[in-house]
Amino acid sequence: MKTLCCWQQTERGITSMSNNAPVQQKLDTRKTKINPFALVFNKLGIYVVVMGLILLGMLVSKGQFFASSNIQSILEAVALQGMVAAGLTFVVYSGNMNDMSLPMTMAFAGMMTSQFINLSFPVSALIGILTGVVIGLINGFMIGKLRANPVIWTWGFNLLLSGIVRVTWGGKQVYADSVAKSEFAVKQANLFYAISRTYIGGIISVMAITMIVMFVIAYFIHSKTAFGHKLRIVGTSYDVAKFSGINCPKVVTTAYVINGIFASVGGIFYAALRKIASYENGTGYDFSCLTAVLLGGVLLSGGKGNMVGVFGGVLAYGILNNILSWIGLGTYEKYLVQGIVFLFIVWLNTYSNRKLGKA
Repeated sequence: MKTLCCWQQTERGITSMSNNAPVQQKLDTRKTKINPFALVFNKLGIYVVVMGLILLGMLVSKGQFFASSNIQSILEAVALQGMVAAGLTFVVYSGNMNDMSLPMTMAFAGMMTSQFINLSFPVSALIGILTGVVIGLINGFMIGKLRANPVIWTWGFNLLLSGIVRVTWGGKQVYADSVAKSEFAVKQANLFYAISRTYIGGIISVMAITMIVMFVIAYFIHSKTAFGHKLRIVGTSYDVAKFSGINCPKVVTTAYVINGIFASVGGIFYAALRKIASYENGTGYDFSCLTAVLLGGVLLSGGKGNMVGVFGGVLAYGILNNILSWIGLGTYEKYLVQGIVFLFIVWLNTYSNRKLGKA
């Protein structure tokens, strides 16, 4: 028996009519319009927040926000964090969440630089940086090759490094000028201290310039090299990268080595700024730098984000602290406000990504 069938166009959709019961096909009513706010925030990212904070800073500072002394204060405040955050970005981008051994990497590098100041500052600084390289190699091997949990391993390794530092120096602080045994070494110790107090043209500090240079280097490595492309694939999906022929352990190890170098440079500047090399140097940098990285749009899951955004995250961190100082809030009140603002920014970033189908 033949089945007669015809189609009828109606205002509600297309209806099929046959000898059997009619079947109505519904129209697609899903939203296709892009949220303009989500699009703007996703394109400009953290810099929307930075501009908002600058406007707020201009209000609370009564026109003094762009004074040279205040700009210097902001740059100095974010310089150390920026150096370390630029390196940490490679680890987070690779899908390994965080490096909990950052504090002791910074402290160890500063103590090694101070301890070997008799060999000259350039040589002792190189030794301090090599300390970060070794720590990065160990972390990279354990996490990249043996697939250890990145948070648990680096946290445990941080404890081990803390024990090594305390035993080696007997729990004492190291002063480069006290370690110096000759007039030449004393001059080298003073040169060491001067790197955190020298200004170019009396406007911008060597620390701030170093941070900017490190971000430029990190941007080039991250965005313009084959390694950066492989790192994105590894961070997006380790298994996909592995089956694509990428040497995943090598890529992850390289990310940790870069992180170790950047953290050690930050640790050397930190020791120079305090004129003290101590196992306490770098405390809290694992979380404050991770905050800046996340504010910049890098996801903990890896594979998303860029150095331009991270630099914006560092600026946002510094400007917010500056505003809170202008307001006159105490330390604990600052923590409360920072927590609220940072959670809001992370939510905003996630919201914009979801609205654009990127998360």
